[in-house]
Amino acid sequence: MDTSAYLNGVVEQTYTFAAWVNGRDAATPVPTCPKWTLADLVDHVAATQRMVAMLVGERMTEPSRAFAGYVQAPTDSAQWGAWLTDAATEAKQAFESVTDDTPVWDPSGDAAGVPFWSRRLFGEACVHRADAAAALGARYELAPESAVAAVEDWLDTMTSRGYWENRPDFADAMRGNGQTLHFHATDVPGEWLVRRETDRVALEHTHIKADVAVRGPAAALLLVLSRRRPLDAAPALEVHGDGALFTHWIDHMDWVTD
Repeated sequence: MDTSAYLNGVVEQTYTFAAWVNGRDAATPVPTCPKWTLADLVDHVAATQRMVAMLVGERMTEPSRAFAGYVQAPTDSAQWGAWLTDAATEAKQAFESVTDDTPVWDPSGDAAGVPFWSRRLFGEACVHRADAAAALGARYELAPESAVAAVEDWLDTMTSRGYWENRPDFADAMRGNGQTLHFHATDVPGEWLVRRETDRVALEHTHIKADVAVRGPAAALLLVLSRRRPLDAAPALEVHGDGALFTHWIDHMDWVTD
């Protein structure tokens, strides 16, 4: 997917999310994010999209003003639908005003800029729609091609140099001596090899024998890898090899879930 496709996906995912949450009880707990209510989830999704729209649209190479521009979502849940769809539209318009090589700050540590943020917003929209589904009892479906892109976003973000440096607890837990995990989508092309090293978690796209392999439909992979669904509730996934290594990985995938 390119930047334009990612942003079209952000709009599509957000419009569905908005239709689900509009007018619902703000105090509804979000079981996949135990410290959040539905109001917190809505606030996070819209605020993130608006922050990124400001970063990209104003070509910021330093993020403090975008962080300071946070505006809380309306307390009246009947206004959430418009609040969310407006945020997604603002984000799409911001990306349409730049090119992939426009300098923009991002937290990856790799100066990935515009492509990083387009993919990140898409991954966020897919995963947080799963949160809304869990909170509201809605059926969650995601096209395999979209799910693969969201898995790529999740793994690339979690293995980025910036995440390692900014989350010392994660770095301490993931520091290893070459342990490998292989994730394989079975319904569309998509393979990832994660290698735990002493100074980073390396991500490759290759098919080799690993210490543990997890394979199955892309959407199921996304939900389990992002801790939106426990492994025992994802019967379509197969785990081969060192299951404890995979459990350890999942136990430390607590980004934006607590």
